[in-house]
Amino acid sequence: MYPIQRNRRLRSSESLRALFQEYSLSSNDFIVPLFVIDGKHQKEEIPSMPGYYRMSTDLVFNHVKKLWSIGLKSVLLFVKVPDSLKDNEGTEALNPDGLMQRAIKTVKDSVPKMVVMTDVALDPYSSFGHDGIVKEGIILNDATVTLLSKMALSHAQAGADVIAPSDMMDGRVLKIRQLLEAENYTDTIIMSYSAKYASGFYGPFRDALDSAPGFGDKKTYQMDFRNRKEALIESKRDIEEGADILMVKPGLAYLDIINELREKVDAPIAAYQVSGEYAMLKAAAENGWLDHDQIMIEQLFSFKRAGASLIATYFAEEAVKLI
Repeated sequence: MYPIQRNRRLRSSESLRALFQEYSLSSNDFIVPLFVIDGKHQKEEIPSMPGYYRMSTDLVFNHVKKLWSIGLKSVLLFVKVPDSLKDNEGTEALNPDGLMQRAIKTVKDSVPKMVVMTDVALDPYSSFGHDGIVKEGIILNDATVTLLSKMALSHAQAGADVIAPSDMMDGRVLKIRQLLEAENYTDTIIMSYSAKYASGFYGPFRDALDSAPGFGDKKTYQMDFRNRKEALIESKRDIEEGADILMVKPGLAYLDIINELREKVDAPIAAYQVSGEYAMLKAAAENGWLDHDQIMIEQLFSFKRAGASLIATYFAEEAVKLI
């Protein structure tokens, strides 16, 4: 006997498929990472990230207007600091007229309603390329956390809406939240990289910011990719310490972690589709091995199905034209 229920009925036309799709994408889902450099009229393509650029603040001013015009409402700022300004203590990170602080003000001057998120970590400012202060080859946790909290406050004072600590130091969310509260920045949001794995997918990003570690690796603070429960422990602790949003990084290889957090943690989950994920698709499409747009959209939907509320992606400008 033929089946009474034929599931293909609801897939039999494009209109029917649209009626019954379970998930959707919109421009509101995307966070646009921006790489900022010093100078004027500077625009540098990142060799390992075809089609993506580092830009000086004057070009960022115009670029965020374009982003807003196509419906994109949030940017995540990263800065490439000259080597001459790097040291072990990240002194330049606290400069009220530093590149990050000026970038924040530039975005807000250009589009006041744009949600400005900022990376809080030491590696762009570190002469060692690590996310923390180094002493005798060891990454110091508590001294780094004190510095990171001051960095976060500096970003909030410059106008940042969302502070995004990506360093994976223990206790940094609590220290940041306490300082923000003490200085009356009670509405500043913390998006904690609560599940940031020590991954090989970060290579192009480190090229973009010249932030590769000068010695060793980052495995003493970033998470072991073989672990799942650890992500839940870290994420719950960050919520207890005052985080508002949780970030999982990288994205595609960690969809199980996104889904686990979605089911067990009562907070919005952000996924970071990282530089290596971007570069892989660009390379495959350039060689004719994959349909770029089809795979791009398919990947973005995978984050939504897994449970992500937000997606930080280098594909945002391209994707928004297709959805």
